[in-house]
Amino acid sequence: ALHEGAAATARERFGKEVFLRAVVEVSNVCRENCHYCGMRRDNRQLDRYRGELDALAELLVHRRPAAITDINIQTGEDPVAARELVLPLVRLLRRETRLGVSVCLGTLAPSITRELLSAGAGIYVIKFEVADAVLYRALEAPGTLEERAGHIRWLASEGWRISSGFIAGLPGERPETALENLHFAASLPLSGCSVSPFVPGDETPLSAALPAGLDLTLNCMASLRRMRPDWIIPAVSALNIAGPDGGYRRGLRTGANLCTINLTPGSMRGDYLLYKRDRVIMNEQRILEAIDAEGLRPSTVSLAEHLSRGSAPA
Repeated sequence: ALHEGAAATARERFGKEVFLRAVVEVSNVCRENCHYCGMRRDNRQLDRYRGELDALAELLVHRRPAAITDINIQTGEDPVAARELVLPLVRLLRRETRLGVSVCLGTLAPSITRELLSAGAGIYVIKFEVADAVLYRALEAPGTLEERAGHIRWLASEGWRISSGFIAGLPGERPETALENLHFAASLPLSGCSVSPFVPGDETPLSAALPAGLDLTLNCMASLRRMRPDWIIPAVSALNIAGPDGGYRRGLRTGANLCTINLTPGSMRGDYLLYKRDRVIMNEQRILEAIDAEGLRPSTVSLAEHLSRGSAPA
């Protein structure tokens, strides 16, 4: 009933349309050491890369899927890539396309953050991961939880639209942590929020931990939707790992209204190690089939345009 109510809320607000975004993961260099992420700086087994600007530009301008309306450029926390790769890509996309542009780059200096906004990026994806400050610190997540929340509020004050998110089922969570995550998300100036199931990374300190259950993740997604009918809530690719028999489609059945096609070149994709090397890659065909199977359709309006029409987040 919770899931059905969330799906009905999403349909009332957005109709049958689902936003369709592409992601390109342009660098796996990261200066942070989060216990849940395979790209943590202490992972010496990972081949680090930064993409080539010309090849990425060719991909995004001339060889991207026709159905997408938005691009999300993502890195580890890598200030060099942010300046040398992401900033010129944003400028190029704004000059050559009508795509909405979002970035997921971690905590950067105010100067480069402002340059990215001026260049034409409009949405900043920055997750708070878990609302338990003690657990946040124990997992070596970036800075402190208070600092993370402060940076999110600062980004919003600068004019960014913010999408955040948290991980469901992290080792060390208490029974009430899920509710704390929901309340914390509601306290932030967000336009959207994701829920990712915890998946133990092969090359992390949590490799032997138990994965999160799909139901916990979907219950959190449904609760977010009922709490904030206006938010953008992604169906994340990790739903396929938590629920290999239709987990992703169940996300669309639980109020999600954003799908993401992975455009990272195959030569780099295996080293963008969020959790497992054998992650399910959501390509254009898989995404469109899932959307169609749930009786939905891709939006022709970009996520960026939709958010620009709306009121400021609460």
